[in-house]
Amino acid sequence: MTPAPPASPAAPAAFDPAAAAARATDAILRDTLHGTHRGVVVDSPPGAGKSTLVVRAARELAAAGRPLMVVAQTNAQVDDLVLRLAEKDPELPVGRLHSSDSDPYDKALDALANVRKSTKAADLAGLDVVVSTAAKWAHVRGVEPWGHAIVDEAYQMRSDGLLAVAGLFERALFVGDPGQLDPFAIAEAEQWAGLAYDPSASAVSTLLAHNPELPQHRLPVSWRLPASAAPLVSDAFYPFTPFRSGTGPGDRALDFGVPSDGSGPDRVIDEAAATGWGLLELPARHTPRTDPEAVRAVALVVRRLLDRGGVTTSERSAEPAPLTADRVAVGTAHRDQAAAVRAALAGLGVVDVTVDTANRLQGREYDVTVVLHPLSGRPDATAFHLETGRLCVLASRHRHACVVVCRAGVDALLDDHPDTEPVQLGVTVKFPDGWDAMMTTWDHLSAHRVPWRP
Repeated sequence: MTPAPPASPAAPAAFDPAAAAARATDAILRDTLHGTHRGVVVDSPPGAGKSTLVVRAARELAAAGRPLMVVAQTNAQVDDLVLRLAEKDPELPVGRLHSSDSDPYDKALDALANVRKSTKAADLAGLDVVVSTAAKWAHVRGVEPWGHAIVDEAYQMRSDGLLAVAGLFERALFVGDPGQLDPFAIAEAEQWAGLAYDPSASAVSTLLAHNPELPQHRLPVSWRLPASAAPLVSDAFYPFTPFRSGTGPGDRALDFGVPSDGSGPDRVIDEAAATGWGLLELPARHTPRTDPEAVRAVALVVRRLLDRGGVTTSERSAEPAPLTADRVAVGTAHRDQAAAVRAALAGLGVVDVTVDTANRLQGREYDVTVVLHPLSGRPDATAFHLETGRLCVLASRHRHACVVVCRAGVDALLDDHPDTEPVQLGVTVKFPDGWDAMMTTWDHLSAHRVPWRP
């Protein structure tokens, strides 16, 4: 009797992004509401629903009869969270603690009946949720501590900021993106480097250094980044906490009603529309930071994106949506570069396109982004330009496509870059470092290169 052939191994189950995200969220909320640790840390990649998690956690804590304070890093983030809370639960009593400035909050909050605003925390006592910036919370005194807190954008909060507010709550949920820009400090901090109480270190890194037993979770799915971008961003910036796109290769499309005119800007736009990435490479040259040719190239790409009648298709709607100016953004490393791009766009009659530095684009989302590469035209690669978080922000704002404008020679610049940074004892080495992340992204972009001589 002929023996039966061995059974084939079962095929691995298809990845279900919604189910994976739901499992992660359930575990986070379980530790937050029912755990015994004083803190819970959540790592979130770009576009993974961090704000959605914060809003849901706030509502569930409030529903469980546990009033809480929410700490964000900027007034814009605070106002956005208040608006999201009001949208999800119009009956939820929310306090907006603000400064005494002449324009301290978004006037849209004035139309919300469930939102009470005040410069004094005592006026908001008893409300289910009170939201403010870390800087404002640091000046709050003489109030009963909250049982719970949620710290949003926790990786962008310095440890001295956490120390200033830690006495206001008993337990906290820390949510943030470890791949984004490090906390900003206006003072030199080398004298504290490597010390356990380094005030310039991020709140999360200091928290975990002293409390390694705290539960740590991660959100496994990016709902912003398309299938063409998530693998690169994950490999380049999140090698130890990988994530996947919530959409597949055919779920989104970017099409144009006007055909290409054969120019460099049009060819790189078509490359980005087809593959998700495009590199418009200008001739190699050392240039001023506000390189006029590169700035004009960025402006021309944006102008052609709008002139060609772009249309986006995605899982958000059954109907195609026009690519309008408010869904396009330009990212730069420096403020003077952003100002030069704005002037160039104005000269081409383009308005309503966001143009800003990586610092200010952090947390925002667009359909298409155009990026002036941080190393374009540079004779050297400084620590500022090799900052991992800066490149991560610039490469992770888009839902459909990203076009990078750069002069040739970045690969040679990186090859020749000397490793002369001082070694500081006790400092946790950030990995991947800026050089590695820059080289990984450059290798990928090079496969989508469109050489152009203006």
